[in-house]
Amino acid sequence: MSMYNIFISHAWKYDDDYYKIEEWLRNSNISYKNYSVPQHDSFASNTNLKKALTEQIKHANVVLIIAGMYANYSDWIDYEIDEAVRMEKYIIGIYPWGQERAPIKITTFADKMVGWNSASVINAIKET
Repeated sequence: MSMYNIFISHAWKYDDDYYKIEEWLRNSNISYKNYSVPQHDSFASNTNLKKALTEQIKHANVVLIIAGMYANYSDWIDYEIDEAVRMEKYIIGIYPWGQERAPIKITTFADKMVGWNSASVINAIKET
């Protein structure tokens, strides 16, 4: 069985989506390590956060990006996408529940876009 090193890009303001994806991973039959930074482990400064994000993305094989329209206004999600592309990571964009549109940057750089359900996300990870 493969081990998947995963980074979940997310906005702390919308961390319910992050925790739902984490739950899907826990309840799945895949072996994985989560390299993301949840809000309760947040960093004091932007400089520290930037370094930490780069380091976490470096260790991931797969980057999951929740494609909420709020991502259009997040410099951090923008930075995470740029780093994932620079490091040639496999990017899976996830449409939030009930949403049909996604920020153009995510749809442009995602290797795959999937719907908001556990089977779609887990199967996309297994395809990497």
